[in-house]
Amino acid sequence: MKNVALIGCGRISNRHIEAIEAHPNLRVAVACDVQMDRAQAVAQRTGARPTTDMLDITEADIVSILTPSGMHPRHAIAVAEGTHVPNIVVEKPIALTVRESLELFHRVEGAGKRLLPVYQNRYNPLVAYIRDLVKSGALGRVHHFICDVLWNRNDAYFAIDWHGTRDLDGGVLYTQASHYVDMLHFLFGEIDEYSGVGGNLRQLEVHDSVAAAMKFKNGTVGTLNATVDAFGGNLATELTLIAEKGNIRLSGTNLNEIVLWNVEGMEKPHLDFKLDHQYGKGHNTLYEHIVNENWDAFPSKEDVFSGIRLMERLSY
Repeated sequence: MKNVALIGCGRISNRHIEAIEAHPNLRVAVACDVQMDRAQAVAQRTGARPTTDMLDITEADIVSILTPSGMHPRHAIAVAEGTHVPNIVVEKPIALTVRESLELFHRVEGAGKRLLPVYQNRYNPLVAYIRDLVKSGALGRVHHFICDVLWNRNDAYFAIDWHGTRDLDGGVLYTQASHYVDMLHFLFGEIDEYSGVGGNLRQLEVHDSVAAAMKFKNGTVGTLNATVDAFGGNLATELTLIAEKGNIRLSGTNLNEIVLWNVEGMEKPHLDFKLDHQYGKGHNTLYEHIVNENWDAFPSKEDVFSGIRLMERLSY
């Protein structure tokens, strides 16, 4: 049995708790938050020990950093250098700038610990299947992609103290679309060039909408459109591929449905799956990889840095 400590007991902690409790060899051992009442609420739910001091974690094999985005580097570094916990999971985005992400990896690895970024779209079975097709050459050259993340975050969401702020949120590319930035790296490799524009018509400190065009080093070009301004609720999450030997479109709440399949010599696979919430099941797979020590399942530093470089330059 491996013990997990959660640092930050806000919204995303619920998804981590569900994933941890679904695994027979994991348990939440410590719940840490600056607000003791939130730590105690998680403790009552899981049987964990509550604390407000992240350096008071002595009984964990894994620490998951679930605090506001802009705090991820300082908290992960503090745990790496101030505790004996070997594996440090960091929710997306791991940092808001390339400089911070470089320092984060350098200091965590310098402390002899392992940094594990949370980019769970890599574990989506449809995305993984499409990647295998791309890498095997079954689609031929992928000429073009369109990735749309057209979501809604209402005023109540942005009333939460750190949401929509420059220092802690970073904007739609970081807080909502960073999984899709990583997914594009997962599919196509490193980005060669890009440009984009952003808007903040809701008068936030950061962009609430971004339109980005990019070219990868393998020659694939495409666009990523991300917004939190869709009327009435999330509108669409879609990925369209235009390739030498076929066209594919994934859609659904979390790219969980194939809505277009026209691939030379290949029948449409029966891989659609249902979701019981917006996050999908990627966190379950992430913790499974940790238990099984499948470290190659996590993104490379090069992919992480490339993604943050794009997000930083288009967001700031």
